[in-house]
Amino acid sequence: MARKSYWDQTYYPQPSESEIRSNAAQTVRKAANKGQTLYPVILTGRVIAKSWWGKAWCQNLEQYADFETRLPRGQKYVRSGAVVDLQIQKGKITARVQGTRRTPYKVEIRISPLSQKHCDEIMDRCTDKVDTLDKLLSGSFPESMKDVFLGKDGLFPTPKEISFSCSCPDWAVMCKHVAAALYGVGARLDEDPTLFFSLRGVDTERFVDVVIHNRIEAMLANAERPSDRILRDAALTDLFGLPVDT
Repeated sequence: MARKSYWDQTYYPQPSESEIRSNAAQTVRKAANKGQTLYPVILTGRVIAKSWWGKAWCQNLEQYADFETRLPRGQKYVRSGAVVDLQIQKGKITARVQGTRRTPYKVEIRISPLSQKHCDEIMDRCTDKVDTLDKLLSGSFPESMKDVFLGKDGLFPTPKEISFSCSCPDWAVMCKHVAAALYGVGARLDEDPTLFFSLRGVDTERFVDVVIHNRIEAMLANAERPSDRILRDAALTDLFGLPVDT
């Protein structure tokens, strides 16, 4: 037998979709028998995300070169029902993802919280868009707020704000189980877009209240300033030939 080096790369066999589905079903049954509640990602069809929120989350991940080599396997896994449990909390995603073995791997993804300065800057950018916030909270997405979320310094996380770990033996920067969990978040946002704000550590009600308050303050501050759109007496005379009262 040839001598093996510590640094030799190990090949991990890839399970088929049917194997993943079978193992996932068994995991769910075992959890149910133990009285445990799992929150699996269940897709209807091959499309991972259908809403603006879900698609934007996935597209945001795919624009980063850091992730591009590993994301395709994550798509395969989430479509196969491999994400048997996915939970989103403030700044953290925990998941159990089925792989080659029958026991699912444990995934933890952390999203850095927004700094107070960053959050204040985003709220300032929303001040002129108060009338669209109700659409935002109802699950739809106003096009006018696209740059607030997806633009530079928006609310969607960058790679440096995302850290992760997985119990699998894959030493890759991002394993397929982490990638599957990240795509699973996109699918979950289809169901409840407010989870995005929870993940980023933003209280949606307070967010809206502050934006509205700042909008009102800005309006009051400008209330006593004469508008450039007000026609002066001389302008009225020139425009309509009206006499000016003296």
